[in-house]
Amino acid sequence: QVQLVESGGGLVQPGGSLRLSCVASGSIFSINSMGWYRQAPGKQRELVAHISTGGGAHYADSVKGRFTISRDNAKNTVYLQMNTPKPEDTAVYYCTADLNLVLNPTPNRYWGQGTQVTVSS
Repeated sequence: QVQLVESGGGLVQPGGSLRLSCVASGSIFSINSMGWYRQAPGKQRELVAHISTGGGAHYADSVKGRFTISRDNAKNTVYLQMNTPKPEDTAVYYCTADLNLVLNPTPNRYWGQGTQVTVSS
């Protein structure tokens, strides 16, 4: 069916930078919005950023000015550039894609498996 595969997570020092990638593959007809969520231990999953097909982006207040979401529609890929991360950004990051499958006009949200990001010195 559909797979979303994240990459780029790992350990990063406060003030450093890290870029996450997520590729969607499978029987995809079209992708609408794409986004990133995160979940820290003991906390609820929260939206980090999402981006429309045309490139319009929305960010959580906690990451505005530090993180940048972008996408490559030709590659069905969404990115999250994380600059000057803080320890409180430590979480499992999940990508999402709201998409239509081939021969199915109903859009659904699909999730990646998650990638761990740890911000620590």
